[in-house]
Amino acid sequence: MSICGAKEQITQAILTWEGITAQPHRFGGTEFRLGRREIGHIHGDYLVDIPFPKKVRDEIVAAGRAEPHHILPESGWISFYLREPADVERAINKETILISIMAANNEIGTLQPLAEIGRIAKRHGVLFHTDAVQHVGKLPLSVDDWQVDLLSASAHKCYGPKGVGALYVRMSKPRVRLVPQMDGGGHEKGRRSGTLNVPGCVGFGAACALGERELSTEPARLTALRERLRDALWTPLEAIHLNGHSTERLPGNLNVSFEFVEGESLLMALKGIAVSSGSACTSATLEPSYVLQAIGLRDELAHSSIRFGLGRGNTADEVDFVAAEVIENVRRLRALSPRYEMAIEESGLNVVQSATGDS
Repeated sequence: MSICGAKEQITQAILTWEGITAQPHRFGGTEFRLGRREIGHIHGDYLVDIPFPKKVRDEIVAAGRAEPHHILPESGWISFYLREPADVERAINKETILISIMAANNEIGTLQPLAEIGRIAKRHGVLFHTDAVQHVGKLPLSVDDWQVDLLSASAHKCYGPKGVGALYVRMSKPRVRLVPQMDGGGHEKGRRSGTLNVPGCVGFGAACALGERELSTEPARLTALRERLRDALWTPLEAIHLNGHSTERLPGNLNVSFEFVEGESLLMALKGIAVSSGSACTSATLEPSYVLQAIGLRDELAHSSIRFGLGRGNTADEVDFVAAEVIENVRRLRALSPRYEMAIEESGLNVVQSATGDS
């Protein structure tokens, strides 16, 4: 197991196993053109249509192909949204060498059917990587049941220290061989040179040990709190939407859209309550969440979304307090909204309380 930052580990898992021809290329005449040509070949697109990350200065990245796909223009990444495991199988072709799936989404909490996807990967002889950062410490997992070859995790998402992550690498059936992420002293069996963050590694191990002891009770407790919050909000409020799968989701995640309310306004109104209008990874942008857009929300509804996160220290009394504050402020903000008033006058405000996409 190689240990460093989770994003660093995910990059290594996706980009640097032996045999891949699409390695990161340094910017420069020949390498740049080769990289662009290879991406165009894989995706079957014209070269001018291939986006590159805006903020990357030293490297460009070649990605694999899957259908259906959606290009994210702001980030420059090519991302793929697969609604069921059969979509994964249909996306595999003779050039596919890796399937990479997020185990649990950090914004909407949706859990992916990794065991089924793992069986598909093995049937086709394709390596399988999962980003399990949100899953580790929250729900049981098994690399053998999932049949994953590579798994990324991060300490700070399971009450460990920040700045340390782990990459599980399967050593047999098949043995996954990675080329070095960086050269030098040959640390981590030659995969990543550099001095390890020893206190971080120890803290990560301790956090995992503590989390494992609570896996028999904590998921059920958090699920009960999540459903308590959900029921408390749905009973008095109309025109609210659950984002993500209704049942296959992280125990402590509840992502809700409140029609006729600007999410940022609601955030500012909830004094002393730590909630968010998206993921921490995209907190610097005012654009609507691309995750919510991908499951079909219009921009207006995506902007009205709030993510509630429940954890080890939360109680039923706190859930009740948060629900009361949210209800009060949603009603107050809607009373100031001309659109809300018009909706009541025109249609009586049809109540919509269904999930926005079980995906």
